[in-house]
Amino acid sequence: MIVLTAPTGRIGRQVLGLLLDEGRKVRVIARDPDRLAPEARERVEIVRGSHRDPAVLGQAFEGAGSVLWLVPPDPGAGDIREHYLGFTRPACAALTDRGVRRVVGVSSLGRGYGAPAGQLSAAFAMDEAIEATGVDYRSLAMPFFMENLLHQADALRTRGVLSLPVAADRALPLVATRDIAAVAARLLADDSWSGQETVPLIGPDSLTPDGMAEVLSEVLERPVRFERPDAEEYRATLTRYGMNPAWAQGLLDMAAAQDDGIYAPGWRTLTAPAPTGFRQWCREVLTAAPAPRP
Repeated sequence: MIVLTAPTGRIGRQVLGLLLDEGRKVRVIARDPDRLAPEARERVEIVRGSHRDPAVLGQAFEGAGSVLWLVPPDPGAGDIREHYLGFTRPACAALTDRGVRRVVGVSSLGRGYGAPAGQLSAAFAMDEAIEATGVDYRSLAMPFFMENLLHQADALRTRGVLSLPVAADRALPLVATRDIAAVAARLLADDSWSGQETVPLIGPDSLTPDGMAEVLSEVLERPVRFERPDAEEYRATLTRYGMNPAWAQGLLDMAAAQDDGIYAPGWRTLTAPAPTGFRQWCREVLTAAPAPRP
């Protein structure tokens, strides 16, 4: 039995689809099962609730051979590290109690970076907690998600502006979530691996924000320029829309770590890039993103 957390999220729902296409037995933990695709709901076991709840985890992990572990973001959280560990501590207890053999975790590239890195530092603490249980573990280590740009799709189309709180001339390695999902599904279905390892997942492109804007201009067939927001204005905008100041500061700390090269060590040692390039992703995913409702 394969157990998925966050099965309605961007990564989880793709992993679920891949596993069901292979005919795998899947159990999901879902707060709102109605958010699952109807065809998926009919083919999976569902444990209703939060994967922060020890009782829910105990039920879901019973008889499980492998688990996809993903901590969902919470922009309202006042303590980023505690948000990640608040989910992960009860999971670690349930993994041990239920004898789960393998866990695939959604983490970040850059583990070992010494300075504060916001949400990335919290993901590394999650990795350490899971590894301390002794479970066989694969930490999927990713850089900047291409899908982070989807919330800017309307601004890109209508105003021709790409906005990120990072330096215009610092290259960022990129990855598409469909490539993450493909590797996660493969590992979850494979009962031959053991031990604990980090699995870097990086696409074939490394682009500066200015370079991303050039590709976007070509794909969208309109000029796109990059603008780096002022840090204080960026923080104020996020908090004005309801984000906790601590979560907003974490995003700024993460951006500073990206500018400082947090991804560089794993990026330099990569031998086989993930398949999806940025231009391909823009054509196939970004251009298909629905326009906001009036």
